[in-house]
Amino acid sequence: MVKSFRSRAIQIFFFFVLAFFSGIILTSCGDSYTPRPWAYHRISMPQHEYQKFDTAFVPCTFDYPVYAQVRLENKQPDSGSWFTVDFPYFKGNLYLTYNSIDGDLSKHLEDSRKLTMKHIPKASAIDEKVLIDKEREVYGLLYDIGGSETASSMQFYLTDSTRHFLRGALYFYTVPNNDSLAPVLDFVRRDIYHLLESFEWKHLE
Repeated sequence: MVKSFRSRAIQIFFFFVLAFFSGIILTSCGDSYTPRPWAYHRISMPQHEYQKFDTAFVPCTFDYPVYAQVRLENKQPDSGSWFTVDFPYFKGNLYLTYNSIDGDLSKHLEDSRKLTMKHIPKASAIDEKVLIDKEREVYGLLYDIGGSETASSMQFYLTDSTRHFLRGALYFYTVPNNDSLAPVLDFVRRDIYHLLESFEWKHLE
């Protein structure tokens, strides 16, 4: 009899425990629940500081960030010179190509336009900004490419219109997603603006 009473008491105890936790679960799953949106990791940005790029590899100088590295890729008289400004902290590269105009500026302009327009299928917008500095003989065009799936977010070309032509394209070696890249892109965009503002051709010295 005592054993049966104890068994019954244990059953009643577990029933109330189960009912208690079931009530908590049902209450927490009410209609007021709102799923939280996906979030991205916060990226700690370094201070904007710059150093000068000046080498015989190409006839130009400009400022680039201290947290970036310049790699000289290839130099050929007939097909131009390639070099890269690496942003290892942000997993991005600014690819630069220098060519001598050799009396055919229109060809270089058209080639640059075609390379940029390849991003149209993925771009939501392409904003153009004309660059003119008569004192330094620096003329060009900056393309700001919008869209969450675009491979390149910024491209530009610079020329003195008679001898030199430089083209740049910014890429991140991550899955294209401008929502997550937005803070990084805004940060690096400022560095590219500074590069353009500090740019000079060496033949003017």
